[in-house]
Amino acid sequence: MADSAIEVLTRALSGHGINEKVMIETLGKWDHEEKKLFRKRSSHYFSEDERSFERWEEHGMRLLKHEFMRFKNAVVLWTTHPWERDARLVKEALSKGHHHQNINILIEVACTRTSDELLGARKAYHSLFDHSIEEDVASHIHGPERKLLVALMSAYRYEGPKFKDETAKSEAKKVAQAIKEAASRKSSLIEEDDIVRILSTRSKHHFHALYKHYKEITAGKLIDEDLREDLRLQETVLCLADPVKYFTQILDVSLKVDADKKIKKVLTRIVVTRADKDMKEIKVEYKNRFGISLAEKIGAVCHGSYKDFLLTLLARSD
Repeated sequence: MADSAIEVLTRALSGHGINEKVMIETLGKWDHEEKKLFRKRSSHYFSEDERSFERWEEHGMRLLKHEFMRFKNAVVLWTTHPWERDARLVKEALSKGHHHQNINILIEVACTRTSDELLGARKAYHSLFDHSIEEDVASHIHGPERKLLVALMSAYRYEGPKFKDETAKSEAKKVAQAIKEAASRKSSLIEEDDIVRILSTRSKHHFHALYKHYKEITAGKLIDEDLREDLRLQETVLCLADPVKYFTQILDVSLKVDADKKIKKVLTRIVVTRADKDMKEIKVEYKNRFGISLAEKIGAVCHGSYKDFLLTLLARSD
């Protein structure tokens, strides 16, 4: 096989979907010697033992399966009712263990959906799995974030515009003091009752006001930046106060070529779940922050039908 053909195949297999057209055109013309040469030159997929037996590496087979499934998974996620989609996302996250990305999904669903959307996800979860989300979060999450996650999942926030500005200002002072004290004693705030209460019960309008007052009280600091040592709280605050910033940040991480498979899955989830929500604002924020449009970045990094489908969903907000 010519070096150029090997390079073409390597690019076709290099994460974020499969370039099906190139794969078909190239693989369909192989002869025995070309197959053998590709295996020898693809040490990240194949290995050779002491008897010169060439075999697929297990991680290579899993990687290839994941890449072929990206398009299918995106289509399934898109065609599923949003309530069922969120219920299944939560269930999968809980079943996959305590990995950061799994906790991240729980916070995202609890804090970036409307009250009715979260209630709908909880109803769908009942129907699908014969348990409540809150029950399963409490039984699967064993770390200090359990109290916060159960409270967030149990919430039904007031969605209207009314709030008491004085209360928001008072709570901003309380949060600022708590963060300052936690920093001095090098402890976490994630189990603090007042912090959990504010994050899990206050309306988003109230929390936006609190966020603004915090910045005024602390001479320009942002709550999420001051919570960088408390990752779960930082993500919760961002999802409540500035979800566009949150989604833009994690999209950028998911589009890195060397991201692991869990991180890459984020790209599908965000494009699918935000396509008819705030994708227009996310695209503006992404271009402002990273100097390239989200569509251009996806076009450069992703491949094949998976890429085409994501770009089609992005275009819905044009």
